[in-house]
This record gives sequence, structure tokens and C-alpha cells, in this order.
Amino acid sequence: MAETLFFRLHAREQMAARNVAPDAVRSVLVNGEVIEEDVREGRPYPTRLILGWVGNRPLHVLVARDPEGRKYVITVYEPTPDRWSDDFRTRRSQP
Repeated sequence: MAETLFFRLHAREQMAARNVAPDAVRSVLVNGEVIEEDVREGRPYPTRLILGWVGNRPLHVLVARDPEGRKYVITVYEPTPDRWSDDFRTRRSQP
């Protein structure tokens, strides 16, 4: 049985704006690599930033998990070279 994901409004808006399907997000969550943990300190649940590829397109998915194990997709975006290293795993220093 597939795991239930809850897509926050912001995630749905970003997915629509960037033409990212829910199946692409699920693929990143299953096959991607955790590149940062607890990136949203002070939020109600721990978060992970996951890098995955859909074809040749890199995607970052920020997901949180509550104590009962439910996953919430917070945002989805395509990382850009001006903010991320060439492999999209490390943030660049901002001036």
C-alpha cells in the first residue's frame, strides 16, 4: 500500500507553478538523497530536504514527519546553480 502524503498549500502552489506532478514528488521521496535534516528549526515536526532527479531535472522536496509517521510535503522546487553547488547538494554562501 502506498504511503499517504499530505501536500501543504504552499507545496501544491509551487508544484503547479513549476509543473511538478505528485508522482514526481513521490519518486524523489523514495529514490532521493537526504541532503539536509531539520532545516526548519522551531517548526512542529523535524524536516528533511531531499534531492532527487526526475529525468534530467533536479528537484528538492522539503518534507516533515509527525510523531505518528505521517509525511507532509512543505515545498518543492528546482534548485538553481546560483544558490546551490553544481551537484545541488550544498548551499552556496550568499553575500
